[in-house]
Amino acid sequence: MSTTRGHRIDVEEGTDHVRVEIGGQLIAESRRPLLLSETGYPVRYYLPPEDVRTELLTPSGTHTFCPFKGTASYWSLPGGPEDIVWAYPEPHPEVARIKDHFCFYEVELA
Repeated sequence: MSTTRGHRIDVEEGTDHVRVEIGGQLIAESRRPLLLSETGYPVRYYLPPEDVRTELLTPSGTHTFCPFKGTASYWSLPGGPEDIVWAYPEPHPEVARIKDHFCFYEVELA
C-alpha cells in the first residue's frame, strides 16, 4: 500500500480469469493478475508478461508519467488500435510489484 497526500494505491494478487481479445484475436489470458486499486480510478488488472502475447504488440513512442507509479510505456496492435496496453518498466518502489506487468484499457473477466 502506498498513501501520499490523500492518494492511495493498493496492489494485491488476484485470482480472476482475465482475457483480452481484440478483433477476435486472443492477446492475453491470465489467472494470476495483479489488481491495482488507486484513488479516483477503477481497479486495473496488471498481467504478467508471460501471459501476454507480446509478439503481437509493437512498442509505441507514447510515454506518460504518473507521480505515484512512474513512467509508463505503451504498445499498439499493428493494424489495430494504438496504445492499447501499458506497463511500468521502472515503477516507484511503493508499487514495484507491477514492474513489467501489462495493463490493458479493457479486459474481460471469464
